[in-house]
Amino acid sequence: MAIQLSFKKTERILFCASKWWGDPDMPANMEYPTIEVTEEGETYDYPLTFLCQINCEDLIPFDPEGRLPHEGMLYFFAAIDSWHGYDSPTQNGRGEWPKGHCMVKYAKAINFETFNTCMLTDDEDQSLTDPELEIVFSECADDAPVCRLLGKASAEETGTAMPDMSNLLQIASEELLALDFGGADSFCNFMIKDSDLHFGNWKRAKVYLGPSKM
Repeated sequence: MAIQLSFKKTERILFCASKWWGDPDMPANMEYPTIEVTEEGETYDYPLTFLCQINCEDLIPFDPEGRLPHEGMLYFFAAIDSWHGYDSPTQNGRGEWPKGHCMVKYAKAINFETFNTCMLTDDEDQSLTDPELEIVFSECADDAPVCRLLGKASAEETGTAMPDMSNLLQIASEELLALDFGGADSFCNFMIKDSDLHFGNWKRAKVYLGPSKM
């Protein structure tokens, strides 16, 4: 079985909780990931978009085989702005995204006293992120066409292009997330080899955006 991610608006404070959008709560020594961008002859670091953080204790009831960590925090970042309706110097289309245009990070333990919320703001100190959403977990089929952890990619093209990799995080077009990948049969997948998943080699995850052939 895979683990479905559903989302809801909430007034709860989601510091160090599982959440989508908002700002990541990270250890002081963890760097926010960026990519190098060159525009009009100027090179600068552009921040990847924070997608979500997963408090791994929430996964325990849905992951009896221990395929994912059961403590600490998983973070997902990607250069996904153009699919979220924002202008961006990075335009990632269908297929495999370039190296560095996605990042999975992991903190082995959560410490409420030392973790800090890493906020992205503009020149007027206004937040650049969308309001955070609470993540609710449930079981689902390995091939369910939803946002989920584990299982296989719903887009047949993705599985064909990456036959030795499994789905780590699948993102479906969701109205509440304001993400549209071109229809209900298109999915953005963080893919990872089983051996890298087992040993926690999170930096080796790749992103593939593909339409479904179902």
